[in-house]
Amino acid sequence: MTDSIQLIPITGIGEIRPGDNLAQSIIEAARRIGLNFEPHDIFIVAQKIVSKSEGRLVDLGTVEPTPRAIEIARLQERDPRLVEAILGESASLLRIDRHVLITETHHGFICANAGVDRSNVVGEDWISLLPVDPDRSAQLLSEELRNLLCLDGAPPPVIITDTF
Repeated sequence: MTDSIQLIPITGIGEIRPGDNLAQSIIEAARRIGLNFEPHDIFIVAQKIVSKSEGRLVDLGTVEPTPRAIEIARLQERDPRLVEAILGESASLLRIDRHVLITETHHGFICANAGVDRSNVVGEDWISLLPVDPDRSAQLLSEELRNLLCLDGAPPPVIITDTF
């Protein structure tokens, strides 16, 4: 054991789709780059791929904006369907800025646009949402990693993170 911390990115995971086994995808990508896991490793996983694997994707074509969303969208010059999705993921709206909504999510997170994101999602009118229960998502991923890696003892810690 050393007194240092190393951050090692696992590249080449590829596009994650709803229903994909995220733990398997992580392990396969790690093996392709020659990475072996060690006791006490901690997995830090981007929220976006967790959301994708859990199917937390929405086609904006299925979203019907409310009058409130239409009004906010007009002020921000945004798609009212996107604003409606943000409001739907919000427990409260804290601030309306020119380009962003500062919200409290149903999880209690304070973040921009309730974590609703259009980037890195296949399809122009698709968005991703935060996992419904990120703690449970991390626990399940941790257990699956332990099983697939044939680890003894406690499952490896998993932190789900993002830039918000």
